[in-house]
Amino acid sequence: MRTLFRFPDPVNEVSARLVATGVVLLCIAILAGATWLIAVLAYGFLARVATGPTLSPLGQLVTRGVTPRLALPEKLVPGPPKRFAQGIGAVLSTAAVVLHFAFGATGPALVLVAMILGAATLEAAAGICLGCRLFARLMAAGLIPARTCAACADLSLPNPSVVT
Repeated sequence: MRTLFRFPDPVNEVSARLVATGVVLLCIAILAGATWLIAVLAYGFLARVATGPTLSPLGQLVTRGVTPRLALPEKLVPGPPKRFAQGIGAVLSTAAVVLHFAFGATGPALVLVAMILGAATLEAAAGICLGCRLFARLMAAGLIPARTCAACADLSLPNPSVVT
């Protein structure tokens, strides 16, 4: 039985990159002046951290609409690093919401959005997940227990968490 608050493990890398593309477009719109979309950006990250694509409109669009229509093979990667990366996005975008809407500090909020844009662009265009790389480094340092992601800890597997 599937529970609502469950992040998928493994994750289809194709869908992850397409969601990142949506985040890139959203960030560009925000930086172009649609600052109200900062709240939409934050909601998306919070929803994806909590439930994967289940409560995320962008996640639903990608996993149910876009990915199935592409002629690309599924590429499965461990879920915990992707959830960690979504968590970083959630922290940055939530801070941007607070800065912009509570304090009127739009400039600093847009700096955070630009940081998200940079990371999302790397993921979307090159498949480089900065959050996943940080996750791997924290695992290697022993700050994230191996039991959090057995596939990430077992470097003998064909596709461990992006360790490079």
